[in-house]
Amino acid sequence: MTSESSLFSHRWLPALLAAPLLLLILIFFYAPIVQAFYWSFFLERPFGGGSEFVGWDNFRRVLSDPEFWDAGWRTVIFMVFASSLAVALPLILAVAADRKIRLSLTARNVLVWPKGVAGASIGVVFAFIFNPFVGILAPINHFFPGAWAPGLDGTDAFITLIVAHVWGGIPFNFVILLAGLQSIPRTMFQAAAMDGAGPWRRIFDVQLPLIMPQLFLTLVLEFTESVTSAFALIDTITKGGPGGSTNLLVYKIYTDGFSGYDLSGASTQTAILMVFVVILTAAQFLLLGGSVNYER
Repeated sequence: MTSESSLFSHRWLPALLAAPLLLLILIFFYAPIVQAFYWSFFLERPFGGGSEFVGWDNFRRVLSDPEFWDAGWRTVIFMVFASSLAVALPLILAVAADRKIRLSLTARNVLVWPKGVAGASIGVVFAFIFNPFVGILAPINHFFPGAWAPGLDGTDAFITLIVAHVWGGIPFNFVILLAGLQSIPRTMFQAAAMDGAGPWRRIFDVQLPLIMPQLFLTLVLEFTESVTSAFALIDTITKGGPGGSTNLLVYKIYTDGFSGYDLSGASTQTAILMVFVVILTAAQFLLLGGSVNYER
């Protein structure tokens, strides 16, 4: 196959093929972002009838709201714990699958199945799995009544969200990390073994340094996605409760905008959340990007 055979015969054909996806991204992603930033400077009436320019008043109102800061801190805590586990666990599974231990081929197929399950469906399933009466932890309540009560205890409900998020994040991160591990030349492992490096030494001195690009990619994507991907889980498992203990910022934006009809406040929180995500991503590139080596 020559290089010319891989080129498009018409110069506008690539643009035409990409146009439907670009249009969807423009309509459902960039347009709402622009609208949110626009509404954050206006006092929008919930049922139409015009708007009033208020400048930075919406930001002052939101930033002085204790509930906003509570939701923000819960979002950061969820992001740190859930994202860290959603990368560490697939890494362990990828290392195990790469070593071709027993049933590793079967596990590779099973571990990618959750990718085809929607977030809302994951929430419904885990709400049943962790049900205090019929779930897998129900025997604990049989011997210690009230020990597991996600409907009453905020910590239990928060743990349920984290476990559900980690389970849903395993497939993508597992595939990326396993692909990175399998791209490492086997000669490097043979050379390390001849030098006397044991299995753990080969993991930390050979494998992990060589998959830093893939590990960095999963960290960036997981930390940024966890800020918004928890919405479906919260909506199907806890509804932000009990007592607002699982009301993360992304769900607070939804309730303020669609239940409280505070369109300006919800838009302002959306703008702040977007700025936070951009700063978080930039910080990851500045702090971790320099230590990533893309050459082998």
